[in-house]
Amino acid sequence: MNPFEPLLQLGQSIWLDSISRDLINSGELQRMVNEDKLRGVTSNPTIFEQAMAHGQSYDHAMRQLLRSNRQLSDKDLFEALAFEDIRMAADVLRPVYDATQGGDGYVSLEVSPHLANDMEATVADVHRLWNAVQRPNLMIKIPATPAGIPAITQCIAAGININVTLMFSLQNYADVSQAYIRGLGHRADTKPDSAAPWPASVASFFVSRVDSAVDPLLDKIGTTEALSLRGKIAIANARLAYQRFRETFYGEPFAGLRAQGAPVQRPLWGSTGTKNPAYSDVMYVEQLIGPDTVNTLPPKTMAAFRDHGRVRPTLQEGIEQADADVAKLRELGIDLDAVTRQLQEDGVAAFAASYDKLLAALNGKRQSIAA
Repeated sequence: MNPFEPLLQLGQSIWLDSISRDLINSGELQRMVNEDKLRGVTSNPTIFEQAMAHGQSYDHAMRQLLRSNRQLSDKDLFEALAFEDIRMAADVLRPVYDATQGGDGYVSLEVSPHLANDMEATVADVHRLWNAVQRPNLMIKIPATPAGIPAITQCIAAGININVTLMFSLQNYADVSQAYIRGLGHRADTKPDSAAPWPASVASFFVSRVDSAVDPLLDKIGTTEALSLRGKIAIANARLAYQRFRETFYGEPFAGLRAQGAPVQRPLWGSTGTKNPAYSDVMYVEQLIGPDTVNTLPPKTMAAFRDHGRVRPTLQEGIEQADADVAKLRELGIDLDAVTRQLQEDGVAAFAASYDKLLAALNGKRQSIAA
């Protein structure tokens, strides 16, 4: 049996952490929806840079756009191409969206990473992207930076689907969940009628990058106790975040909105491709399986899990051990909060660099086309 079907039965949706014109036009995305029970697609500047800057898949579309308007800026050229990809992917996933009544079937598009520290500009860009793409199963990605937190509240209140990204710490998760609840509270007060849909949201909690940052610190300490924690902190951190989710959305903080039919903000496990070759290539999938969650997989990890993934509910196992592992890390002098803050800053910077690299590559392509 394809392992993605029992995952869905356990309450976990699989989204693909990739998008490209070839993926859609070849029919592969549709096949994954049909056969792998794929329930969503995510994108970011790095994914678009990899898709558009290499090969010739977008050259014909670029030529057509530039024939129509040679004055298009590099940013406008990118967005014209990206919006078309997003719309086509959203249309492939629309039956999933309809069948789940808005529970799944989303395609995510990120605001410019250069706006990560500007709340007002982020809100304005979210509205611009939402109005430009014109698909009900679009999700706009906002980074969980200090400026992003109030932007989440405003956009949820406006009825826009939001994928909160670049989350690494438990405090960050708490801030994001409260921002979502505040936004829904405002939405409940201002919804035009009771039949108007609630906005959907996921909280993208990044996983493998935590081990990539913590493991070298443990290696530097070098004791048996320190080395025993290698490859464990990312999973522990995610499991503790899931406990916060259960306490928040199935407890008193969300009770009133839940009674009104508002959806929970599902945790989405991001960065689930294994970066250390010494670890299992499906460890960040197998150890984070549970209800009300999404796991967004890069194609390589999706193929590996299809081949040899094992499915059982693991997300609520070992919570006491997760607490103990994080406490032991603190005793060793490693400040996980400082590590996760740096990971978020590095993530924003990496996406901004990919965005700039993408625009530069598109500029080079347009010069070649013009020549």
